[in-house]
Amino acid sequence: MLRVAIVGCGKIADDHAAQIARMPNAELAGFCDSEILMAKQMHERFNRAPCFDDVDELLTKVRPDVVHITTPPESHFGITRRCLLANCHVYVEKPFTIDALEAETLIRTAEERGRTLTVGHNYSFTSSTIRMRALIKKGFLGGPPVHMESYYCYNLGDTAYVRAFLGDKHHWLRRLPGRLLHNLISHGICRIAEHIGSDPQIVLAHGFGSRVLDSLGEIEIEDELRVVIRSEYTTAYFTFSTQMRPLLSQFRIYGPKNGLVVDDHQDTLMKLRGDKYKSYLENLVPPLSLATQYLANAASNARRLLNHDLNMNGTLRTLIREFYESIETGAPPPIPHREILVTARIMDAIFKQIGASHRRRSDDLATSSRPAIEAINRV
Repeated sequence: MLRVAIVGCGKIADDHAAQIARMPNAELAGFCDSEILMAKQMHERFNRAPCFDDVDELLTKVRPDVVHITTPPESHFGITRRCLLANCHVYVEKPFTIDALEAETLIRTAEERGRTLTVGHNYSFTSSTIRMRALIKKGFLGGPPVHMESYYCYNLGDTAYVRAFLGDKHHWLRRLPGRLLHNLISHGICRIAEHIGSDPQIVLAHGFGSRVLDSLGEIEIEDELRVVIRSEYTTAYFTFSTQMRPLLSQFRIYGPKNGLVVDDHQDTLMKLRGDKYKSYLENLVPPLSLATQYLANAASNARRLLNHDLNMNGTLRTLIREFYESIETGAPPPIPHREILVTARIMDAIFKQIGASHRRRSDDLATSSRPAIEAINRV
């Protein structure tokens, strides 16, 4: 039986605790949060496990086998390293670390200590994504990927919520290199990292604030991002948006023969035939094929719904289960270390460019306002 502790007792910790409680090979053994009241409320609701406000005390007194880290990203590196050095296996919520250097250090530490380490890229474990991965392994694409497109959108909510969320000038999001984007885009970037083949040679990124944020006078936060990525023989596009509709969490991958499309929100997998039909059959057969596939996806989802297997936390449950199985069996972790590193390196390249453009934007705003300020001073 694996003894499991959770460090960071905010909203996402509830989801982790609920899934851990369902695992036959695990038990909740401790909670930790810098605000002890947060740890105490987890203690009351889950197994009445001991609660702490100090990570080292948790590690010493509970001696967990596994630690789930669900704290803000700035603290991931320090807490994860302490847990690894205490011989714990560690699950880290996304984003894994602040930058690739931290990611490399943690992975090297885990490998040296023989500990299993993973990150919360749970969208990579939807039913449709698992089926897509199996088809790729069987050669459905006809060779290595030629091109990929990853879309990940986020709903900021109504204006009142945005004002409250962005009104705090000391919010931890503002301290991240990529600010709001840093906390969100790894879900979409990791899909590209899994299939890119080699480290990207080119990453071109453009981030900007949406009309909604501009209307609120917010100039520090970008909530729109467009990225072009290229490795030796593969290209990819990544799109993040808070404003485009429909809100997408979608991945498209194209090989030299066929293509595949996964939609996380609908949990659908569509096969795209590479060859064209002759004459007017091209206008008839592909639409019928797509309609048949959508019906099959709907039937599969209906069966899963009836079996109580279709829910928002199903992907988290799958990732945690595979993580624990890798600990017990010695199998490779559910998310390869290489994928974690490539994701971090792509994000580093993106935020480096966005940081430069952000500084230029701030300078431009300061320059454009200077004449007006001088005029006011003259008056």
